[in-house]
Amino acid sequence: MIVDAHHHVWDLTVRDQGWIGDDLRKIRRNYSLDDLAPLAAESGVYATVLVQTIAVAEETPELLALASSSDLVAAVTGWVDLTSPSVGDDVARLLEGPGGRALRAIRHPVQGEADPSWLCREDVRRGLSAVADAGLVYELLILPHQLPAAERTVAALPHLQFVLDHGAKPPIAAGHMEPWGSALERLAAHPNVTCKLSGLVTEARWTTWTVEDLRPYVMLLVEAFGPERLIFGSDWPVCLLAAEYAEVLAASQQLTSALSTAERDAIFSGTARKIYRLPEPRA
Repeated sequence: MIVDAHHHVWDLTVRDQGWIGDDLRKIRRNYSLDDLAPLAAESGVYATVLVQTIAVAEETPELLALASSSDLVAAVTGWVDLTSPSVGDDVARLLEGPGGRALRAIRHPVQGEADPSWLCREDVRRGLSAVADAGLVYELLILPHQLPAAERTVAALPHLQFVLDHGAKPPIAAGHMEPWGSALERLAAHPNVTCKLSGLVTEARWTTWTVEDLRPYVMLLVEAFGPERLIFGSDWPVCLLAAEYAEVLAASQQLTSALSTAERDAIFSGTARKIYRLPEPRA
């Protein structure tokens, strides 16, 4: 039984998703849990983590409401303003509000911040400490050039569990390993970081990618983090720019097929259950 630890939903009639530009017009439509459910069932996915898409306070309560009414969504990664003096109260309000039991993590789209050292700011780190105090995980949505700041921040906050989204988006389409690889290894040296095996097909060439294009990047992630600190995620529906849901899962399974059964179980279920405190699959 598989956990999909990274997917999204959005309704453009409720809120525009400004990040979906013309280059992403293929996915500029509504996506709901009803769209995902049959894909997950066909792939043997029994639980998912629903992840925020936009930095507005109104979205997270909506995601929590969806989780509370879903048998599929077991956890939510939401958003709060880390720089706000009220960040601790904001997190507490979400946890205590409707559906708050499903909140497991917080994320901010750091990849869009102009300052490459944004994560090192005093106000940001104060917000991250509030996330840790609430017993939540923090997900790192960053680009390769932001890895050094992430590494310094992870080192400064050893009491906070971090999850790196999409392997920090390696330059797969360009075929480059460096400087991403070395910076990634330095981040992975910290035991309080886990990494999602997700979002890689959209870093490759969307129409011509192959499993072999992804292999060197996945092998480095496996070597750097170890299978026990890797978590599978589909990144649906963003993945549809390059691959269908089942294709993403199949590629990840093929790339990890040489690992032991226990190691593959960790990547596709066990580690996500531990990090996000998910229920065991029903017999």
